[in-house]
Amino acid sequence: MESRLKDLVQHRGLLMMIFVLGIGGTFQYGFHISDMNAPSVFIKRFINTTWIYRYQSPVEDNTLRIIWSFIVSIFAIGGLFGSMGAGYLISKFGKKRCQLCSCVIPLCSAVLAGCSSTAKSFEMILIARFFDGINAGIGFTLHSQYAGEIAPKKLRGFTNTSISIFVTSGKMIGQIVGLRELLGTELLWPVLISLSGFWSLIQLCTLPFFPESPSYLLLKGDKEGCLKALKQLWGDGDYEAVINEMSKEQAARSGGKNLTVLQLLRDPSQRWQLYALIALTIALQLCGVNAIYFYASDVFKSAGFKPTQIPYLTIGVGICEATSVIFCSLVVDRFGRRFFLLGGYIMMVLALGLITITISFQAHATWLPYCSVFLIFLFVLSFGSGPGATTMTVIVEIFSQTSRTAALVMVGTINWAELFILGMVFPFIQAAIGQFCFLIFLVIIASCGIYLYFFLPETKGKSWLETKDDFNKYSCRRQNTDETSESQPDIYVISTRL
Repeated sequence: MESRLKDLVQHRGLLMMIFVLGIGGTFQYGFHISDMNAPSVFIKRFINTTWIYRYQSPVEDNTLRIIWSFIVSIFAIGGLFGSMGAGYLISKFGKKRCQLCSCVIPLCSAVLAGCSSTAKSFEMILIARFFDGINAGIGFTLHSQYAGEIAPKKLRGFTNTSISIFVTSGKMIGQIVGLRELLGTELLWPVLISLSGFWSLIQLCTLPFFPESPSYLLLKGDKEGCLKALKQLWGDGDYEAVINEMSKEQAARSGGKNLTVLQLLRDPSQRWQLYALIALTIALQLCGVNAIYFYASDVFKSAGFKPTQIPYLTIGVGICEATSVIFCSLVVDRFGRRFFLLGGYIMMVLALGLITITISFQAHATWLPYCSVFLIFLFVLSFGSGPGATTMTVIVEIFSQTSRTAALVMVGTINWAELFILGMVFPFIQAAIGQFCFLIFLVIIASCGIYLYFFLPETKGKSWLETKDDFNKYSCRRQNTDETSESQPDIYVISTRL
């Protein structure tokens, strides 16, 4: 731990850039997942008031439900568009310039959301949420790729887990500022949903002082710029060996140009990496963590906590998740990615199974609700220190620079599509089968975990070429199995009846 802290002090330029990337990157994604929870009552009341002002009658319940669903879900639709367009924008304009341009989007959405109450227009909130989704979709892909290219091998795990740190921090900050003591009031809710502009303004003012990623500069033939960027991020030193390794990896890539999503899907040499990407992304979004947050309030209420205490307990769950991600980031380079990822899956499966039992029978014993509270915190801890922290790290490390953009576009597309579908379908599933919905997530985690146990190599301290060789072994193993079965001669057994 002490050596890790010394490394971070030595690489303080890298540490500052991680913060600048995160505040306008995945932090925005996490913040917008939770920032609509606290002001939901006030926004629905505002919609009703606006409807009366326009049509001299209150809005019907079904109409209000549809409008609110669109306001919430259009964020995911915007994120899907942003993720799909991120690959083209990064290839054309570069990561730094693309990130700076995307900072303007939340500033526009902040103005729309902040002025919606004065203008008596809930449509402005709808448009602002769509713009926020586009920015979050672009920022998620940019942050993930940028972070994967600016860190040395010994700090690569920490740098890549910062992607998850800022997601959980964004969710936690969204919960905190939504408290009624801060911005969660009828007067201040427009300020709360406009804060995305403030986060982007921080990045817009600070990112110009940091370099483009060193590997990107070298790919463009700017070796001097690459060396200058390395010194700014990693401190003074001799980085000739690092540059040579980058050049060797780039020479091993076909053409040196970024692959499109279609080209990546057609590339047989990266088939096993794509299988791992799909399993990791499905397990991350469909692991049930959103369902846990959904049930948390009811579980806390059943345990006897006062309604005024429940928001603070929910924040405690968010702090627990953020703390576990930060802890994992400090030790992931020592124990490896598979240890935390697979260990997290095992604990999450155990917690989901037990939560289903404790919630089902909590009316029969007064101590069972407290077990449910403990299991909620256990699940969140396991998620934060397991797939929540390491999934994006592994995805970034198993793809090369030329294929990483397309891979992250796929991750973003799958992630946003799952988020939208989950938001639309989960309320109906929960209403139909109640707490037994946890069993669906249990099966998904277990299935993906078993697959990744057999077909995901360790990426700790390895270059992309070394990781590629590990994946090639799976192809060779399958090919050898097929050849063995084909080469065996047909055996005929002749017998006579006695």
